[in-house]
Amino acid sequence: MGSSVRELAGATPATRDRYVDLLRVASLGAVVLGHWLMAAVTPDGVGNLLAVVPALQPLTWLLQVMPVFFFVGGFSHALSYRSLLRKRPEGSADSVYSAFLRARLQRLLRPTTVFVLVWGAAALLVQLLGGGGGLTGVTLRMVTQPLWFIGIYLAMVAFTPPLLRLHERYGWGAFAGLAGAAVAVDVLRFAAGVPYVEFLNFAFVWLAVHQLGFLRADGRVDPRRAALLAGGGLVTATALVALGPYPLSMVGMPGEKVSNMAPPTLALLAHGLWLVGAVELLRAPAARLLERPRVWRTVVAANGVAMTAFLWHLTAMFGVYGALLALDVELPAPASAAWWAQVPLRIALAAALTAALVAAFRTFERPAAPTAPGAPGASGASGGGPLAALGATLCLLGVLGLSMVGFGGLLDGRTALLIAIPVSAPAAVAMTLGGWLLVERAGRGAR
Repeated sequence: MGSSVRELAGATPATRDRYVDLLRVASLGAVVLGHWLMAAVTPDGVGNLLAVVPALQPLTWLLQVMPVFFFVGGFSHALSYRSLLRKRPEGSADSVYSAFLRARLQRLLRPTTVFVLVWGAAALLVQLLGGGGGLTGVTLRMVTQPLWFIGIYLAMVAFTPPLLRLHERYGWGAFAGLAGAAVAVDVLRFAAGVPYVEFLNFAFVWLAVHQLGFLRADGRVDPRRAALLAGGGLVTATALVALGPYPLSMVGMPGEKVSNMAPPTLALLAHGLWLVGAVELLRAPAARLLERPRVWRTVVAANGVAMTAFLWHLTAMFGVYGALLALDVELPAPASAAWWAQVPLRIALAAALTAALVAAFRTFERPAAPTAPGAPGASGASGGGPLAALGATLCLLGVLGLSMVGFGGLLDGRTALLIAIPVSAPAAVAMTLGGWLLVERAGRGAR
């Protein structure tokens, strides 16, 4: 492991943007730490620290960093897709799209599928044995919740080619169009009371942030524009929260009438703009730091297991709490002095258990050998693109559905509404696996 990381770090091309790799792993790390801090677990159930202590909600303006991950995704997707285009045989646009989807989905869905199958089997066994109550039941319902991010990210991947073409034609205008659509959605939602329109912002808000990654890939987010994004985004987010119907917290809160996250709001988009601008202003000093071999090796090592750690970090957290309860260790009242004193121990134990889970499952995060468009085994047949798009759609719907329904109530047929359609956990898993098979079939194709 150590020698492999050293070799990878040493082989890094001089042209590689190391700061993007740092942002990717740092954003996922911030989400993991935020989840560990926000969980307020007692023998009676699981709450949210931010609901217990509302004065801490401004911290979400620093810890809600998913916009940075989608921004970095836009940058990476632009480079990856353009690289495939340069290798494209004449007349094989479908094959490029299929190969692009297959490569991106493999990195996401291989570790995700293992996570889903392991937890699905465990949940079924627990419930067949008559368990599933107390903290175990809460874990079965909540452990899949972070999958929403992977579902949305799959949509970003699927929309990359058409949105990249819009970017190449209109530049900042394409971003402005998506941001304007997000504004229109919130106007229709809050001013006109149009039902269900708010769900469109799952696309418009996150795609707008993703579009900024395209601009970054073309060197069009310079320090002046970064300062405008940071300042304008922060001022706009503050004004929207102070004067509009938007809550202070940039993460979802239990029982709130309006959430900035589900579905995303204009306030969350403004929050994303200031975060993107802020991290871009830090690019130069961070790049100098990443020139140090030891620092860069750390980033390389972390990126190699980041998705696995993200998938299993809630498993580790609930495992720690379950062990504490089994050992009759007192769980203090959330936000009490004793609770805060126990925080470092809980986080250290959760980190150690996450590391053990990463060691067990990290092999599934290693990317498979790519199939270049036009090479033997690559899809060259027409129709591969639509087949891949259908597969990606099934994958994202399946993953989103599973994030909502969880693994609790498997034997009772528990469902959750996904775009007004009831979805059960088995159906969500079937959609995910079936969609992935379609993407694999389109990406490989028949010679």
